[in-house]
Amino acid sequence: MVFREQRIATNGTELVLATAGEGPAALLIHGWPHDWRIWEGVGARLADRGYRVIAPNLRGIGGSTSSDSGYDIATLADDMAGILAALGIDDALVAGLDAGAPVSLMLAFRHRARVRCLALSESLIGDLPGAEDFLARGVPWWFGFHAIPGLAESVVEGREAQYLTWFYDNDGNGGRNVTADLRKKFVAAYTGRTALRSGFELYRTLPANARLIRDAIAVAPLSMPVLAMTGGVVGDAIARQLETVATDLKVIPIEATGHLVPLDQPDAVARILIDFDRRT
Repeated sequence: MVFREQRIATNGTELVLATAGEGPAALLIHGWPHDWRIWEGVGARLADRGYRVIAPNLRGIGGSTSSDSGYDIATLADDMAGILAALGIDDALVAGLDAGAPVSLMLAFRHRARVRCLALSESLIGDLPGAEDFLARGVPWWFGFHAIPGLAESVVEGREAQYLTWFYDNDGNGGRNVTADLRKKFVAAYTGRTALRSGFELYRTLPANARLIRDAIAVAPLSMPVLAMTGGVVGDAIARQLETVATDLKVIPIEATGHLVPLDQPDAVARILIDFDRRT
């Protein structure tokens, strides 16, 4: 399956996205330090099974236009809603990995009619209860490093490949499915101070994001079907956190994965997403 890249104007910015297939829509949202290609294997399988797949790059990453602000999950969710509107899509199966999971969640809160069903994996959901066991090991070291404005950019710029390779090699699965070609493309998506800053802003907005999530839940929990696909690093912490978010929650462990669940098990993830969508 061949993906076609294009640019879409949305919410005051312009995003790169890849599309393939025809049929009901599936919106696949990447995390850090990845781009849309983290979902390429799953997306190709969905397209082959009759889905219209849309996989965007978040603002400032992989050629998407950067901005001085707008990296909180509410703004990023509105970016995603704008993509769906621009493409004439009423609703979609939405799946998010890592930093893409809270964006997907906020899309479901802010644009409920746009999200047919929601699948999330390998992320913490704000500061909601349920992640205590995961956090007992300590907050990952890079959260603090990335959160300090300007610091990580000044250290990493010019050393993007060396820095990001550490994360691909330590993905909980030995980096075995992050091919040399994929690493090169991921690194290119974050090369340069502007792209680096856009990625690090995903961490700098975490406190604001936690408040946004708490406020959204206080209005009303999600009623559409929600799936937690538990992987090999964050594990079932995301499922426990989502118990306070969704009234219709399903949990499926994805075996033999590290952190990069759609890359490690594309066949299983595609099959699970299709089965999950069909029950809605």
